[in-house]
Amino acid sequence: MLLVMDVGNTNTVLGLFRGDELIHDWRIRTEVNATVDEFGVLFRNLFISCELKTKDVTDIAISSVVPPIINTLEGFCHKYFNITPLIVGPGIRTGMPIFYDNPKEVGADRIVNAVAAYETYKQATIVVDFGTATTFDYISERGEYLGGVISPGIMISCEALFQKASKLPRVEIFARPRSILAKNTIASMNAGIVYGYAGLVEGIVARIKAEAKIDLKVVATGGLATLIASECPAIDEVDDYLTLRGLKIIFDRNRKS
Repeated sequence: MLLVMDVGNTNTVLGLFRGDELIHDWRIRTEVNATVDEFGVLFRNLFISCELKTKDVTDIAISSVVPPIINTLEGFCHKYFNITPLIVGPGIRTGMPIFYDNPKEVGADRIVNAVAAYETYKQATIVVDFGTATTFDYISERGEYLGGVISPGIMISCEALFQKASKLPRVEIFARPRSILAKNTIASMNAGIVYGYAGLVEGIVARIKAEAKIDLKVVATGGLATLIASECPAIDEVDDYLTLRGLKIIFDRNRKS
């Protein structure tokens, strides 16, 4: 089985493939200072809860936007799985031309998403990833990565609001607003964040489409994709497993090469 890991600044998403089938997935907090053995305990518990055995894992693929954690994860893979993982980065075959001033600057997660989106939909696509940052990536009809946009993520914006506006309460905002005309502070914050980000997505997608001058499919992924998509007609589809499938595709391309 193939274990894939997408390490973000806030969360790490894990997936386990048996052949081409994703049989399990997990979302955990990214702990930059975790040790090799702490990862070992965590994975042991995850596997036991699903009645899995670590010895059944034969390969591992990792994408990470958190450089300090990569060495720890490599050590963890060697110690607990006796596997040298595939790390998505320079020198790895993705099968996708990257038209960026410096291709090495593009986050591994963005490339993984782009590869998965093109292989899944086979058309020009915008991928909107609601992570620590909200990113927009444009893939051409020929499967080329042509760049995109990075904006502050939803939770970053919420945290800034809580810290800088001292009278506003710190609340969890994960619900669809009842109305744009809110009648209390928490509802007002909820409406501002959800509708504000829906408007941000609509505006950026419209500008990309205007510049590309072609019809584009818009696919959203990431932890809050479903919430924003429910209020954003610009999003055509939510694909929760886009990044995990992208890691599987890239792993296969490097294994077979």
